[in-house]
Amino acid sequence: MGAKRRDILSQFLIEAVTVSILGGVVGIALGAVGAAVIARLVEGFAPVISADAILLATGVSAAVGLFFGLYPAWRAARLSPIEALRYE
Repeated sequence: MGAKRRDILSQFLIEAVTVSILGGVVGIALGAVGAAVIARLVEGFAPVISADAILLATGVSAAVGLFFGLYPAWRAARLSPIEALRYE
């Protein structure tokens, strides 16, 4: 109650981007572990995990979170407090 539209919008967007980045980090970690396991099982396989690939994956996951969080954030910011409290 009493929050400005800008505050609600930023809260939703921060949450969406944070969840996406955390998912990206978990995906990067699982990929690195999977590559290490495969490297132990397959002779001659040497995985290379570069900082560029990690930054790109993290950036893409943040962009996806921002893109798909924008519409729900915009809708939540436009919702009246009475309508928002009606469903709780």
